[in-house]
Amino acid sequence: MVHPFLILEWLEQQLNLHVGPHITYTWLVMGILITVAFLASRSISIVPSGMQNFMETVVSGVEGLIEETMGEEGKAYFPLIATFALFILVSNLIALIPGFYPPTANLNTNAALALTVFATTHVVGIKKHGLAYLKHFMGPILWLAPLIFIIEIIGHLARPMSLSLRLFGNMYGHEIVLMIFVGLVPFLLPVPMMLMGVLVAFIQTFVFTLLTMIYIAGALEEAH
Repeated sequence: MVHPFLILEWLEQQLNLHVGPHITYTWLVMGILITVAFLASRSISIVPSGMQNFMETVVSGVEGLIEETMGEEGKAYFPLIATFALFILVSNLIALIPGFYPPTANLNTNAALALTVFATTHVVGIKKHGLAYLKHFMGPILWLAPLIFIIEIIGHLARPMSLSLRLFGNMYGHEIVLMIFVGLVPFLLPVPMMLMGVLVAFIQTFVFTLLTMIYIAGALEEAH
């Protein structure tokens, strides 16, 4: 996939940084989120308006999804899950701006997110249950435990790969299709794909966030 021009890649070359567009655009997304958070929190009032009202709607939506999926116990993981959701969504959406590159179209970015989910899931499980967390990998029948243990380990190791490749495949594929359409007819033909890109951005954010909540909720449950 070759972009005709990436703004931050050009700036990176001028500064001789050589870190890659997925890193520079990750910094951009971080800057956007920090700026929005600052603007929303600098003048908090009882009756919200403007940016505060927007962010309260977003926060309430994520909090409601966490409560429905994980229950009351899941609220402790709101900072992690909300950060994932906002970062992935903004990363996906900036792909629709000419000259911008979505960090989520790079496998390295997605692997970092997925490995964080993987590590958090098992840290939470061990913290919650101690050594009894191993029962999650044993199954309900004792004599099948060795076989179930191997199957469960393979399944858990496949989770970060699945999370990474799903997000990467959808965002990278959309970028390729969009670049092809831009190359063929740069004025009108890419518009439907850009509109579809908005839908893809939200769906992929929802899927990654939902799976993260399900994995952590599974680690919090008692083994049966």
